[in-house]
Amino acid sequence: MRKTYPSYQDTQLDWLGEIPIHWSLGKLGACFAERNEKVSDTDYLPLSVTKNGIVPQMEHVAKTDAGDNRKRVCKNDFVINSRSDRKGSAGVSELDGSVSLISTVLEPRFYLPKFAHHLFRSYNFQEEFYRYGKGIVADLWSTRYAEMKNIVVPLLPMDEQAAIANFLDRETARIDKLIAEKQTFIKLLKEKRQALISHVVTKGLNPNVTMKDSGIEWIGEVPKHWSISKISYRYEILLGKMLDEKKITGDFLGYYLRNTDVQWDKINKYDLPQMDFHPDEIDRYQVKKGDLLVCEGGEIGRCAIWEFDEPCFYQKALHRVRPHSSKKDWTRFLFYVVSDAVNQERFLSRSNKATIAHLPADTFRQYRFAFPEYEEQVEIAQYLDIEKKKFDKLLNEVDESIRLLIEHRTALISSAVTGKIDVRDFKEEIA
Repeated sequence: MRKTYPSYQDTQLDWLGEIPIHWSLGKLGACFAERNEKVSDTDYLPLSVTKNGIVPQMEHVAKTDAGDNRKRVCKNDFVINSRSDRKGSAGVSELDGSVSLISTVLEPRFYLPKFAHHLFRSYNFQEEFYRYGKGIVADLWSTRYAEMKNIVVPLLPMDEQAAIANFLDRETARIDKLIAEKQTFIKLLKEKRQALISHVVTKGLNPNVTMKDSGIEWIGEVPKHWSISKISYRYEILLGKMLDEKKITGDFLGYYLRNTDVQWDKINKYDLPQMDFHPDEIDRYQVKKGDLLVCEGGEIGRCAIWEFDEPCFYQKALHRVRPHSSKKDWTRFLFYVVSDAVNQERFLSRSNKATIAHLPADTFRQYRFAFPEYEEQVEIAQYLDIEKKKFDKLLNEVDESIRLLIEHRTALISSAVTGKIDVRDFKEEIA
């Protein structure tokens, strides 16, 4: 249990609540001076305002033609993105530079920069900041300085600001290190899971089986009794119906799947849109239990099996893959085969990169894979299902532990900067 202050006063403000009795309140505009100097990014380093703070402008971000119309930023200035859809993008800059006009740049007066960094990046303040915004819809509000300066903020001694900032620097660094370690573990688990899938769908489960060259470089050797064939020899591959805005209503409405409804090994079947499917189109565009749906664009090859008894349709963004003979091939085995191909970027390397990457049906049909007999496909897929569940359970547990750490980090920052805990005498724990 963290130590609290001896006595408190009620601010009557939702975002602050009670604060220590010796703290006071003031308008944000009295604690900062707005920096509104227009500069060019050729003279001042372009900076990006991100959820991780203020950093040199990243190469992948969208650039504008406003390079000569930016705001100057000096070291120790606090910068916040005014758009509510960029919530959390803020921080104290450690660099001189320039930012886009959509950001507000503030020079601290009665705040230590490192305390301001934690206070104004806290969840409580972010909610209060965007509450002052104006716009057509809530998720696209902008909070300008004219509104921001009226936010009531806590005023506390500089030495106390320093103590809180130092405490949060140490504690958030410790939490961030734990999170990074867990994220690395997740990456290793996913790599191990994918390596297992790759090995089993190309080498089988018998380590003593006689092997042969598959003739496919990225597959290598496969069991001698497996056959190598084009996927089209074993499966029917058909693209869905082209979305026609004029046929959203009609006499033959049916629910259909979009690219976004098909995630890895999971299909959304709720709140689906509808489109008109004439009776003579049903066989062509309907999915049935056991069909594999493969994304034609976006994350090419992302796939899942329709496991439901009720029929549904699908649009052109998806391939429907169905065995020519259900006694010869199983889509669950093919799911793992496609997963391995995606992991090795086999579809991406052959996709059309001139515009948006796609996997045309004619191209998909030409891919060659290794196939065991049906009974062995079932055995392999069932084995991988069991192993995948083990990996998924462990991954979910690690994800949950990360979520709890992030929650703890958020709560700790808010508690410290609003005086709910007293860290003035905090001593760093020695491991």
